[in-house]
Amino acid sequence: MAFELPPLPYQQSALEPYVSAETMSFHYERHHAGYVANLNRLTSGTQWEGTELEKVVLGAEGPIFNNAAQIWNHTFYWHSMSPDGGGVPSGPVRAAIDESFGSMDEFRRQFADAAVGLFGSGWTWLVADDDGLDIVQTANADLPLLHDRRALLVVDVWEHAYYLDYQNARAAYVEAFLDHLINWEFAAENLASD
Repeated sequence: MAFELPPLPYQQSALEPYVSAETMSFHYERHHAGYVANLNRLTSGTQWEGTELEKVVLGAEGPIFNNAAQIWNHTFYWHSMSPDGGGVPSGPVRAAIDESFGSMDEFRRQFADAAVGLFGSGWTWLVADDDGLDIVQTANADLPLLHDRRALLVVDVWEHAYYLDYQNARAAYVEAFLDHLINWEFAAENLASD
């Protein structure tokens, strides 16, 4: 069975004005869909053809890994945002943030600093492990799954994620993500999962 482009959890215009429908169209229909097409082409006739995506991410190398991981990362990113997102979490996520970072303000500062300060293309993640929560940066297609860490949410800081809307103002994009888009319900689901 071929790898498929997962549906978005909302309409392409749903995140406006913070992420435009034009950005979503390019990002989802070209970039994300391109990784799916590439992965199908690269895995045709190989041991990875028809394999579960996560198994490909964990076992493949080179271009097959890069395309599989980018499918996984982008799917996770779409769910890390919500038209009703932003603000502050409650419940276990809030308690874990307070315990790990001291306060929401400190979490926000560290997350924004990591996302804005990532050199080149990559991702900034909120992750959980046995020691609590942490913020990690990954370059290119790298992801917490490879490092035995559970991702709770992510912001994509490849330029194609924000350049049409924010040009080179990555900080403004990250601020919009934190203030208006971050999906705390998704983070809570991931925190509660095994």
